[in-house]
Amino acid sequence: MSEHKWYVLRAVSGQEKKVKNYLENEIARQKLEDQVPQILIPSEKVYEMRNGKKRIRERSFFPGYVLIQANLSHGEVMHTVTSIPGVIGFLGAGGGNASKNPVPLRQSEVNRILGKVDETEEFEEKLDTPYIVGESVKVMDGPFSGFTGHVEEVFEDRKKLNVIVKIFGRNTPVELNYMQVEKVE
Repeated sequence: MSEHKWYVLRAVSGQEKKVKNYLENEIARQKLEDQVPQILIPSEKVYEMRNGKKRIRERSFFPGYVLIQANLSHGEVMHTVTSIPGVIGFLGAGGGNASKNPVPLRQSEVNRILGKVDETEEFEEKLDTPYIVGESVKVMDGPFSGFTGHVEEVFEDRKKLNVIVKIFGRNTPVELNYMQVEKVE
């Protein structure tokens, strides 16, 4: 197992998932699963409010890169991986020079990346668009639904906002959570 090291594969940005699927299919077809046990796209789930609806999407930590655990001393692996559509090459292989072996990631780097992925799976998804003091927001949920106000305070740790809403001509502070408001554009 010690010959398996983590490498960074450069891929066409935006095609990381496609590259991962191609890789998995090709590795299975050539029965190289023992040589390439893991392919990973480090990503996190983020949510954003769009038209009053909560949308969850996955955002890559490193756009244009795919992590691959492989034994590159096995002759076929290097060729199989680099011949996949959308793969530019290995990071650290020196300008498309296929004869030069790519540099594997240090274990400390791998642990940090994998730790970051595990950490985001443990916690709930993060809000992609945090709020700024003074920004205008529309209340989408709760007793003040439909009102527009501006952000007075942001409590990032609690995912809450103090919003000043004009009710009957008076400015009234209201504490709302991120999911109850939407940015006014």
